[in-house]
Amino acid sequence: MVNLEWYRTFKAIYKTGTLTGASQVLFISQPGVSLHLSSLENYVGYKLFDRTGRKMVPTERGKVLYNFTIEALSKLEEAEKNFQRSTEKHTPTISIGMCFETFQITLEQYIASLPFNVIIRFGEYPEMVENLEKGILDIIITPQMVPKASIEYQPFSSETIVIVGGNQTDEKEFQTIEKLNDVETIEFWLKQQKWYGTTGDMEHLRRFWQLNFNKHPDFRPNYIVPNLNSIVRCLSSGQGLAVIPDFLCKKELESGQIKLIWKGKVPLENTLHFATRKKTIYADEIALIKKIFIDEMA
Repeated sequence: MVNLEWYRTFKAIYKTGTLTGASQVLFISQPGVSLHLSSLENYVGYKLFDRTGRKMVPTERGKVLYNFTIEALSKLEEAEKNFQRSTEKHTPTISIGMCFETFQITLEQYIASLPFNVIIRFGEYPEMVENLEKGILDIIITPQMVPKASIEYQPFSSETIVIVGGNQTDEKEFQTIEKLNDVETIEFWLKQQKWYGTTGDMEHLRRFWQLNFNKHPDFRPNYIVPNLNSIVRCLSSGQGLAVIPDFLCKKELESGQIKLIWKGKVPLENTLHFATRKKTIYADEIALIKKIFIDEMA
């Protein structure tokens, strides 16, 4: 008989692209993920993923199975969550969506003090908005607004996307070049430096380059690290450049651990919003989450 957890594991592998990622999402061991997948493949009688390096690439049959089961799985997960809420009347559970770096900088230090249960979810913003609409999430911290009739957005802060450098980077050399007001010379100098990037998201670099040089960056970062906070830590002890939101490295900039190199010709700014459903039974809990973010990002 098929086990529902096999399908849940299959979905997690499909979404994350790795066994390790699925194990982190599901809070189970990687051998457990492998066992669930092999059990489901034996049950359906065909391979669901091709293993290419560390990535799990869905086969054509895997894609068909995912498309056929995803809606039913989402409904079951929503039902499961609603049932959990109904049995936890004294301790509500609030699900919050945001990027990993934002969580580390703002909310992580307060988790143990919150008077309610918390589930933190990371992912792409459009997907998180859909989960908010379905009731899987209760609040999202997002720079993107996806219009939905049942969702309202509240701006609360802004971030400026800037180029920062390691504490051993010679920013005076760049300042001299910047005064020449020659875009090609500025771009050439920047491209001669060592660059840091992340495994999952190069959107900041692409947008910054497009705005300032009217083209996509035609180079790859020299060092690819797990997330933006990793970049900040790496720059704190050496040379190199990266494009990141200023609020993620505010303390390091103020302490001189890293340096602000360039804001660009025209500042690239994002407005951060709270996204919530217009009708919620967790108004008090959500208000506390909002207060933490407003205080931290003031």
